[in-house]
Amino acid sequence: MEKFKAFLKKKDIVISGKRYGIDALGAMAQGLFCSLLIGTIFKAIGMIPALSFFTDISGYAMAMAGPAMAVAIGFALKAPPMVLFSLAAVGNAANVIGGAGGPLAVLFIAIIAAEFGKAVSKETKIDILVTPTVTILVGVGLSMLIAAPIGKAAMWVGDIIMWATTKQPFIMGILVSVIVGIALTLPISSAAICAALSLTGLAGGAAVAGCCAQMVGFAVMSYKENKVGGLVSQGIGTSMLQMPNIIKNPKIWIAPILTSAITGPIATCLFKLQMNGAAINSGMGTCGFCGPIGVITGWLNPSEAAVANGAAAISPAGIDWAGLVLIAVVLPAILTFVFGQVERKLGWIKEGDLKLGE
Repeated sequence: MEKFKAFLKKKDIVISGKRYGIDALGAMAQGLFCSLLIGTIFKAIGMIPALSFFTDISGYAMAMAGPAMAVAIGFALKAPPMVLFSLAAVGNAANVIGGAGGPLAVLFIAIIAAEFGKAVSKETKIDILVTPTVTILVGVGLSMLIAAPIGKAAMWVGDIIMWATTKQPFIMGILVSVIVGIALTLPISSAAICAALSLTGLAGGAAVAGCCAQMVGFAVMSYKENKVGGLVSQGIGTSMLQMPNIIKNPKIWIAPILTSAITGPIATCLFKLQMNGAAINSGMGTCGFCGPIGVITGWLNPSEAAVANGAAAISPAGIDWAGLVLIAVVLPAILTFVFGQVERKLGWIKEGDLKLGE
């Protein structure tokens, strides 16, 4: 056992929730962003006649979602070059066979393939043959065996959430908004979770509301301590920056969570806000304005996953635009600021509690 532990340490194979559930998951979201998400944005831009060439570019970017996710996961797991490059084939197989639930299949299978590849890397004199062979055989072999079932399971869970949201938009609006919003601020990837579950439609709209509540909420609530820099870094960057402060004083999280519990059902019940762009947008919030962009692209050109669930392109009316602005920016800013002021008066939030680290 000691020899085995020493071998794992030598190969930097760390079997832990942090390595797989935070590092790998977060990297997967970045891979999705740099392929599927940016491709979706390009596709929307390509609808402008003078910029139609963006449509062709988008196709190339979106087609690389599987390889991009797998390589990003390998990078997070500190895979050596031969393993890292081989994961492109693994990611493509897992994503294609996994279907709409492909991202979840890629996550599981790329992790296993990467760790096997790392285990054999540089252990033989013919490493250039052995390492890619093992990585690809393990990854593609597993894809052929389990990618489809994993993908179907992810789709099933996502379908249940979306079905429940249409049946109980008030209750599910609260639950989805709060849970996905919390995931956004935690050191895990809400974007990857939404992508893995192929979360679109009303449930996607509730997720957008929850994420925006956290990001815009923390940005505005902490403006006194962090000024314009904090407003930008949290508002269009990530609310995850507040995690060290949340650990010190969990009460600072109450205001944005309460806000998400309000904006979620407003999104689902009042404005019928649907996020029918790429599912990853549902968990992005205002990070690079990806949440609102996803809603807009979903109006104009719904994603394949959204179309499969009955979505169709629309010409957004004034109420649609008003709802998006209110849910994504105005209500999170106002409500979280008000709740934060109440907490300050109660002494739950003290001077410096929201100050970001230098």
